[in-house]
Amino acid sequence: MANIKSALKRIKIAERNRLENRSYKSAVKTLTKTYLAAVEVHAANPTPDTHKQVESTMAAAYSKIDKAVKRGVLHANTGARKKSRLARVLKAQETAGAAS
Repeated sequence: MANIKSALKRIKIAERNRLENRSYKSAVKTLTKTYLAAVEVHAANPTPDTHKQVESTMAAAYSKIDKAVKRGVLHANTGARKKSRLARVLKAQETAGAAS
């Protein structure tokens, strides 16, 4: 354990930041899973209501990813990659549905 006052303060700050970052990352994962589940429901039964649900969950996931990037929890490229993968899932589902 550190004895120097500034080192003790840095340990407290690092722990506080770690917990804050963990909550952002967890929220991003949760919203991503919710979005993927909504896409699967929409793929099974494509109605305007399910499409609206997919759009709203995608917006929530995008928002949380952008906030995590802004806070410095995620790197900008990581945030862009996560958003791109979310969009690709919906696009693949829509093209598969149109081809059927």
